[in-house]
Amino acid sequence: MTLIPKSHPRVKSLLIREKLVEGFDKGLVAKEGLLAQGRGEAFDYLIGEKTSKAAKSAIKAAAAQILLAKAPVISINGNIAALCPKEMVRLSKNTSAKLEVNLFYVNEKRKRAIIRTLKSNGAKEIFGVNARDSTRLSGTESARRIVDKNGIFAADVVVVPLEDGDRTLALRKAGKTVITFDLNPLSRTSQTANITIVDNVTRAVDLLIEESKKMAEKNKKTLQKIIADFDNKKNLAENIVQIKNNLTRRARIA
Repeated sequence: MTLIPKSHPRVKSLLIREKLVEGFDKGLVAKEGLLAQGRGEAFDYLIGEKTSKAAKSAIKAAAAQILLAKAPVISINGNIAALCPKEMVRLSKNTSAKLEVNLFYVNEKRKRAIIRTLKSNGAKEIFGVNARDSTRLSGTESARRIVDKNGIFAADVVVVPLEDGDRTLALRKAGKTVITFDLNPLSRTSQTANITIVDNVTRAVDLLIEESKKMAEKNKKTLQKIIADFDNKKNLAENIVQIKNNLTRRARIA
């Protein structure tokens, strides 16, 4: 019997699924988050289950943007807390970005579970915790409009993994620069964000951490040029072409 290595994309996909189910059992993930994962798996298959050249270009621009930010914030939801809490804490520490818990399907028990998970993975300060520090983000009616006045509300750059389109647009209208991870290059979130990393967040976040370490040694002018040279619409178009090519190649094999 031939054993499939753990590095194989199919195996990794199953491991991600198991992490989410475990996160659901621990109270981190909403049932709707499991449905979102199913959509994500489909698009991950379409992009080839690997980090593309276009995604690497977006990751480089994202690292530069976060490092140039005066008040960067990483938004954490249940799926992210289940999939890569340690990596998000590392990214936060490497870039001096704040961590804020912000949920679409919100309840206090789930929020507390997410906070515990972040703290157990090394987070020292977490925003979006105390109601007295909350305020409202205009332009969206979901529960995610409730943000921390010292976190997302005051941020200039917001990293929003696995985001919904309404809040992405609301953040842009509020003058924020938005960086997102989204496997669907045609989604409203992808099309609305300033920088869209079309890749599985569990792959891309490690690359973003490493890129941010390299970029930390660059001067401000170099970082600004990297951002100026990046075109999100063009990058998304490249990802769409990649999907078409993957589908054509697989159709030929079939």
